[in-house]
Amino acid sequence: MQKKRVFVSAGVLLGMLFFASCTSKPQKSTDIDGNSYTVMKMGSMHWTGENLDVAHYRNGDIIPEIKDPAVWTKLTTGAWCYNGNDAENGKIYGKLYNWYAVNDPRGLAPAGWHVATDAEWSELGTLLGGTEKAGGAMKATSHWKEQSAGSNKSSGFNALPAGARRDTDGEFMAPGGYSRFWSSTELTAKTVRVSAIGYFDAVFRQGKAGKNNAFSVRCVKDKD
Repeated sequence: MQKKRVFVSAGVLLGMLFFASCTSKPQKSTDIDGNSYTVMKMGSMHWTGENLDVAHYRNGDIIPEIKDPAVWTKLTTGAWCYNGNDAENGKIYGKLYNWYAVNDPRGLAPAGWHVATDAEWSELGTLLGGTEKAGGAMKATSHWKEQSAGSNKSSGFNALPAGARRDTDGEFMAPGGYSRFWSSTELTAKTVRVSAIGYFDAVFRQGKAGKNNAFSVRCVKDKD
């Protein structure tokens, strides 16, 4: 009888622990402006589940918003913009940054985090099924103008088609069709490694782009 009472007590305790683990709040990351981001674990990495939306560097210095296209193309320092210079787009897609903001030593990512490297993007792509499938697994379930064949939106990465701003003329690629993301990996004095997803398929693409483009940013938690 004594053993039965001990067994029941242990079972109740295990049930309580299981319930607590299932109902605990999701992990969050918070930037210096107080914006909160969900956290997605993939392999050994923790990624932010939304695009960065911060307007200050980690030390509190302001990152300027630049609307004028002619000014944008000539920048050699960090800046951000909303797609179409429309704050309503920012509410959905976050901010677009040039690479000078990504690379600024004052820090763009929240404390304890960093802008994803090209190697980390590659690892994420591998974990989500490889080049031909990972883009589909990354996509959010809304805002894409078409849902691609092969997309399964299974990872929680929640990639939204934020569009971009061109480095050649400072004009915008409208939201709805593409996600383009900076890495922190510099190639040359003018180019950086980037990642991209398009509405028309499930492919995850990696390539290079000029530093005066404006793309979205995702962050990865620093290793302990």
